[in-house]
Amino acid sequence: MTRSAASEAPETPEVLIEVRGLLSQFGERTIHENLDLDVLRGEVLGVVGGSGTGKTVLLNSILGLKEPEGGTIRVFGHDVSDMTSAQAAEVERRSGVLFQAGALFSSLSVLENVASPLVEHTKLSRRVIRDIAEMKIAMVGLGPESHHLKPAELSGGMKKRVGLARALALDPDLLYLDEPTAGLDPIGAAAFDELIRGLSDDLGLTVFMITHDLDSLYAICDKVAVLADKRVVAKAPVAELETSDHPWIREYFLGPRGRAAHKAA
Repeated sequence: MTRSAASEAPETPEVLIEVRGLLSQFGERTIHENLDLDVLRGEVLGVVGGSGTGKTVLLNSILGLKEPEGGTIRVFGHDVSDMTSAQAAEVERRSGVLFQAGALFSSLSVLENVASPLVEHTKLSRRVIRDIAEMKIAMVGLGPESHHLKPAELSGGMKKRVGLARALALDPDLLYLDEPTAGLDPIGAAAFDELIRGLSDDLGLTVFMITHDLDSLYAICDKVAVLADKRVVAKAPVAELETSDHPWIREYFLGPRGRAAHKAA
């Protein structure tokens, strides 16, 4: 290859999450077997699957919350099962997580919740931490009047936004979202989808999102990974999945709810 041809060749996207041959079990029950998945830098990936296909198990395995029974998981090039404390701290700093229920600290205010990762992982002054936390809260569309509220005083949508602000506190490269629109009304869910897509574009985030929300898949995902048959049976844009011959994929995307989401997109 000539130098000019090499310079024109497209760059290979960086793989931020690499799962190879994952085996997940609970007693005699096998959840995942020989599961492979790559998540590329800059993509918004939706993860879907029927009940019992192990979407949350996969997320917890990637986060290091569940030790897999076999296979390897690498995040930012580090083997999740064999990291030094320094590598684990690096991965944690570069990752943000929004759990389904928000997982906010009930005794802390909104401002204190969002500031907590900065307190834990940085040596910044209290003034700087406060300024950053206030900026992140504004970034997710909440005003100063929310700063001193406790989680019990927040609506479901506000809790999601505070959880997202906290997940973004350390300017992560990788954002994990577990059912981010669950429990929201359609208008609130659409607004949250728009927020996630906008933040992803503006901040260059890579997003790993578990969801049941077909509207979210059509609105914000670059690709969708489908869990079935104990593995990832497809990873592709929604338009490509609509042409799949796999029975679960066809039912999911071309059934009544899938057709409605497609028309709304």
